[in-house]
This record gives sequence, C-alpha cells and structure tokens, in this order.
Amino acid sequence: MPSATPPSPARSVAVVRALAGIGDMLCAIPALRALRAGLPDARVTLVGLPWAQAIVDRFPRYVDDLVRFPGFPGIPEAPPAVGELPAFLAAMQARRFDLAVQMHGSGPISNPFTVLLGASRTAGSCLPGHYRPDGDFVRYRDDLHEIRRLTAITRALGMPDSGDELEWPVTAADRAELSAEADGLLADTYAVVHVGANHGARCWAPERFAAAAGRIAAEGVQVVLTGTARDAAVTAAVRSAMSAKPLDLTGRTTLGALGALVSDARLVLCNDTGVSHVAAALRVPSVVVFSASDPRRWAPLDRERHVAVHAARGRDEGGVVELEPVIEALERQLRREGERVA
Repeated sequence: MPSATPPSPARSVAVVRALAGIGDMLCAIPALRALRAGLPDARVTLVGLPWAQAIVDRFPRYVDDLVRFPGFPGIPEAPPAVGELPAFLAAMQARRFDLAVQMHGSGPISNPFTVLLGASRTAGSCLPGHYRPDGDFVRYRDDLHEIRRLTAITRALGMPDSGDELEWPVTAADRAELSAEADGLLADTYAVVHVGANHGARCWAPERFAAAAGRIAAEGVQVVLTGTARDAAVTAAVRSAMSAKPLDLTGRTTLGALGALVSDARLVLCNDTGVSHVAAALRVPSVVVFSASDPRRWAPLDRERHVAVHAARGRDEGGVVELEPVIEALERQLRREGERVA
C-alpha cells in the first residue's frame, strides 16, 4: 500500500461504483464520508446505476449528483451501450474532474474505465499483475471487509479516518409512507423477516424461514414479512407455512418506508442482502443467513448486535445453512433485547 499523501485541493471528484445492491452502496458510505471530510468543498459525482439516485437523494452530505453509468465492455452490472460511450466519455472529460476514484471492484476493467473519465488524478484498487494506472492505488484484497477495503483507498488518498459506521437517515416522509401503508397493522413489538435477495443462491429455504419466523412469533413478537414484488412467491410460501399469521408487506414499502420499518423493529432476520446493512446502519439487532457469500467481507462489523450464520461446511464453500444455528441465534438475540428492554 502506498504511503498516504496529503489531500489534494480537488474541487470535483468522480466516484465509480455502478453496483446493483443497496448493501453495495451502503458499504461505500464510510469511504464517501472520508472523502467529504477531506475535501469539504469538492463536488462529488457518483457514476452509478440509475437506481442509485435514491442513495444520492438520501446522502446529499456526501454525494452531490449522479451520472448514469452507460455500461462498459467487461463490466457485467449493465449491458454496454457501446454507441453511447464516445459521447459519454467526452462529456465526462469535459467536466475536468480533479480526481476519479474507482470503488467498483478489483479493477481489471473498471480501472481503465475510470482512467477514461479524464481526471487529473486517479485512485482505487488493483490486482497484482494487472493494469495499474498512475495514481493512488492500493492492492485489492478480498479478505478485507468491503467497508475497510474501500476506506483503504481513501486513506491512501490522505483522507481523514471518519470511522466505519454505516448510516441510514430516516425522515419524516419515510415514516409517513410507512404509516400510510401499515397504519394500525403494526404491533408495539415486531420483527422484520426479509426473505429475498438479489441473487437466488443467497436465499435461504422458505420452509426454514417459516420455522424461524414461527420461533419469533412464539415469543409474542409480531412477524412482518418484507421483500420486493419479485419476492412475492417465496414470501407467500413462508406465510402459508406459518401457523401464526404474519403481517405481509411484500412489495408494499418504498426503500424509505422499509428503513422506517426496520428502525423500530426489535429484530431483523434476513439473507445476506441490503436489509442487513440497513439494520446495521440503524443499530437494530439482526440475524443474517449467509448461504453463498463470505461473512468476513459482507457481515455487519458489529458482531455482537448482528449475528452472521453460515453453512457448517465453511464460509468460503457455501452449502446449506441448517435451521438449528439460526434458531439459536434468534433466541440469543431475543433474550438480549428482552433484557435490554427490561
């Protein structure tokens, strides 16, 4: 890793992170916070997918605007609109960014894309033996937590340490949206059970979710099922397998309303997906089931408040996550929260 250099007087910064998940973007917040602390007067532009406008709107302290990533050959998150690339790159180069930071991934393709933005200075991470642009680049390490992998980049840029805590502001508008959808339906004490994920391999079996949710309900805690509209079938399977009737808000909450819902929950049970990072940001206890991804990289950093359960075969090998360790984690979390409330 290069030694930290003092922050440059950058007035315009482009950050490349064109990923599809809420968790992907939330894990970048500490690095964006460090950029803002080091460059308080800079205009920070996120080069990302269209949905990330919701992140820009929620975090105006750290990001000023969004430029839609047009796709680029070799970057899988968006089909490359090759015909748009020349005009896109010309427009980006005309903005004369002082700094472009690649926070997208390991860098074999995303680093060349970032260089093409034409900034005076570039930074990011790269793999040994692959193209390493001139600038402040650190070695890409997949054994680091994603939050710390990204803040290693900002440290190399000389930005101040601004902590690794996540954030999720909950607004009055968020609470109004939740009230409009669930007014009178939420119990005083409830748990959020989020059964979906962006990738099917990360989804725990519906029958196991139903059994785990039943254990929560047995403690007198209302179960609230959440998910996107595309999760409706799996949520229905969980609901039908439960003896205690849950409140099903699948497809009925905006991102803001979901944050408001999580903020007042006693507990969250979910797959390794964006909701786990929202719970971490809001300091709401959670149990996160890791069916296919590595908890060393993606589990919430606070391992007391948030329990990651992975397959017995090992966190790098995948495999089936059994019901028993999840039930044990839920009971431990419910007991801790019950003691705290008492």
